[in-house]
Amino acid sequence: MFEPISASQRRLLPQEPVPAAVLMPLVERPELTVLFTQRATELRTHAGQISFPGGRIESADGSPSAAALREAREEIGLAERFVSVIGYLPDHVVFTGFRITPVVALVQPGFELLLDAKEVQDTFEAPLDYLFDPANHHRHRRRSAVTGAELEFSEIPFGDRNIWGATAGMLITLYRLCVGPHADE
Repeated sequence: MFEPISASQRRLLPQEPVPAAVLMPLVERPELTVLFTQRATELRTHAGQISFPGGRIESADGSPSAAALREAREEIGLAERFVSVIGYLPDHVVFTGFRITPVVALVQPGFELLLDAKEVQDTFEAPLDYLFDPANHHRHRRRSAVTGAELEFSEIPFGDRNIWGATAGMLITLYRLCVGPHADE
């Protein structure tokens, strides 16, 4: 079901990854959607990329869900009263040095967003049915300009946006957990 990490990729993973959490907001519309952020283009890392609201788990947070909710409030102004956490996905360790805990949540419509322009350029929603369609899941390989190692990653194109890397990987993990062990057959 899950593809193992190659030896060359394992060497690139951080020895002591920083704990982080993201909120995977599933918006309860007539057709369930997923709320994404597009990171500000001026950021040092992952500038302009499609992501979920989230960041480092601070000592005051107490849990990944508390961190994800705090970050969603800070980054996009999503009020906790609209959010119901329903579970966690397995952690995703990324090459940039983080161990990310995806926090899956249902979000009631009626919320208003207020973006922190220093962190988030835009938000958008995509239908979960589209994101779960295996025809939209693509695997790619790219050679790292820094290390020369070949990296494998997933992407899910959506209109003029490209959901890729850890964000696409988390969506595909959620898809496989929802659909079952033979999801890709």
